[in-house]
Amino acid sequence: MTEAVTEPESDTVVEEPEQAPPAGPSLHQPKRWLIAAGEVVAIVVLVIVAVWAWNRGVVSLEYPIDGREPLISTRYHGNWLGTAAGALTLAVVLLLDVVRQVLLAVRTRPQKAADSDM
Repeated sequence: MTEAVTEPESDTVVEEPEQAPPAGPSLHQPKRWLIAAGEVVAIVVLVIVAVWAWNRGVVSLEYPIDGREPLISTRYHGNWLGTAAGALTLAVVLLLDVVRQVLLAVRTRPQKAADSDM
C-alpha cells in the first residue's frame, strides 16, 4: 500500500485580500422608474381590455310575452369571460412588478455613499 503524501503544516497565516464585487449592473438603478411607468400604462390598458371583454361576455336577452312582463335571460360567453380574467391576472402580476421596480428605484444610493460603506 502507498501512503498519502502530506505537506508539513506551517504556522504562518496568509490572509487573502477581499475580492471586489464585479463591476456589472446592480439591482438598484434609477432607470427602473421608466420601467415602472411603462408597466403602469400596460396595467391601465389591460384593465380597459378586461372591462371591454367582460361586457362582451355577458349578454342580456329579453323575450316579450303578451300581457306579462318580458322574460329576461342572461347568456355568458366563456371565451370573452376567460379573456377578461386573463387580462386581469396579467394586470395584477404587472402591479406586483411595479411595486418591486419602484422599491428598487427608491433604494438607489449615489456612488459616493455606496463607496463610503465599504
